[in-house]
Amino acid sequence: MISEFTKIIRLVLAAIIVLAGCRQEYKEGVDVLACGPDFEVMPVPADYASSSIVAAGGLQEWARERKLELDGVVALPQGDGSVYLTEWRCDIYPWSNSIRISSFEPQGEFVCELSNGGFRVLTGTQVIEGLASQIGVRDLADAILAVTTASVRFLDTSSQFTRASEPVRVQGLWYYPIERTYVGQQTPSGGKVRETGQPGPYWSQVVFYQNRDNWLVDIIRLADVDEQKFFSVRGYDYARIQKKGILVPAKIEIFRSDARRGLLRRVAQVSFQ
Repeated sequence: MISEFTKIIRLVLAAIIVLAGCRQEYKEGVDVLACGPDFEVMPVPADYASSSIVAAGGLQEWARERKLELDGVVALPQGDGSVYLTEWRCDIYPWSNSIRISSFEPQGEFVCELSNGGFRVLTGTQVIEGLASQIGVRDLADAILAVTTASVRFLDTSSQFTRASEPVRVQGLWYYPIERTYVGQQTPSGGKVRETGQPGPYWSQVVFYQNRDNWLVDIIRLADVDEQKFFSVRGYDYARIQKKGILVPAKIEIFRSDARRGLLRRVAQVSFQ
């Protein structure tokens, strides 16, 4: 059954290549992050990747999306038990693996951008540094980007993905873990430098969890073993936001976890309007 997905994806790829010939032309004044898929280098997805893409709306629908403009209410629990509420604008670029976040906080405006692992603050460095949160803005941006674009991340040529042969039980449901490893990739500006002095991935381990019932990837584990920093990202209430053909989570929760995947506390919640 799942193998049929691969056939469908191949047909869709061929059709889009012939009809659209998707290549981004960069012009002055154009948002260069809003590029489309490069079908000339895109690999034929594995069966599990095909099923994930179909479950999230299908490759043809995703290929149309250059930029997702999502407004979200962000809840950041504080150490004293209170919750800091704010509104963020999240511009998500599925095919350039990027997210741009902007917000007007009481301290002022900030705009930041995470693109292919490289993070930079465009406006409001002091505002971001003064934002009281149990998770950094860079890590939160990564979590939002990862879970909203999980299905098309399997098409990244800079990574390899390995799916476990047997499912595991997570919070009462069955999932197939899919681990991502980088292939000869130098980390862009904003990545970490390991003890060897060579650039390395920002996260030492990234694992996607594919729901065995609906094939969506709605849990992602982000781990930095060196820093003993572990996050579990969970997407809920998948829907066609803004009447688009693709499905993204309307609600995202990020938890601190331990090395054994045990959840410790929720550090952020994002609800898209």
